[in-house]
Amino acid sequence: MKTRYTAALLAALLMGTSHVQAQFQRPDDAVKYRQGALFVMGQHFGRVGAMASGRVPFDAQVAQQNMDVVMAISVLPWAGFGPETQGINSRAKPNVWTDRAAFDEAGRNALTALATLNEATRTGNLEALRRTFGEAAATCKACHDNFRN
Repeated sequence: MKTRYTAALLAALLMGTSHVQAQFQRPDDAVKYRQGALFVMGQHFGRVGAMASGRVPFDAQVAQQNMDVVMAISVLPWAGFGPETQGINSRAKPNVWTDRAAFDEAGRNALTALATLNEATRTGNLEALRRTFGEAAATCKACHDNFRN
């Protein structure tokens, strides 16, 4: 139940970010913003992945601290993909703008997968974390494969 609530909240936040785009002085600022948010999110997601894969010892508290950062930041980058950023040199493929519905769906899928991973991390169960990390990583990879150079 908590997962569905969290996923619904994150999806609603994602859909509501279009109003936030005006916060950027220049389109370049929006690109830097989204890249920075995605970088930080990736760093913390990778730390959880290192535990899930056994590269570093599992520490439930550290895993949750990292997921707390991932969850807080996961709603931020989407505001940086406004139409004014189309054509600016970045790793975003043109279909971010030409197939916006698919891009937005991929974002919602990522947020839902992260919410599921977050709930599994809260259990402190390494096997649950491993299973859901793989699912979240696959969702992120699908978005990267389709929308990032």
